[in-house]
Amino acid sequence: GVRRVGLLGTAFTMEQEVYRDRLRDGALDVRVPDAAGRALVHEVIYGELCLGEVRAESREAYREIIRGLVADGAEGVILGCTEIELLIGQEDSPVPVFPTARLHALAAVDAALSGDIR
Repeated sequence: GVRRVGLLGTAFTMEQEVYRDRLRDGALDVRVPDAAGRALVHEVIYGELCLGEVRAESREAYREIIRGLVADGAEGVILGCTEIELLIGQEDSPVPVFPTARLHALAAVDAALSGDIR
């Protein structure tokens, strides 16, 4: 039932139309953080999470960005980069989060078990 989502990921994921268009094709209204928020999300991914660093202040900054997306009407938040799951979980958001790495893995298992591999 979620129709408006916030999208967090690398700058490319948040700023280029390829991902947002694909989500819109699924009838989702996509919101991304403002320019400063996008820069922070991107920097934390590459400057911390990819290096194995998980900082409390970065978690709080992401929580604030998520609160801003929710204030803008997001009914859920897509964690569109696998590393974000190291920092953010459902407990960090007032709306459902969609951890894409986990969701892709579950979909792959379902496809493999059903024999519907394309």
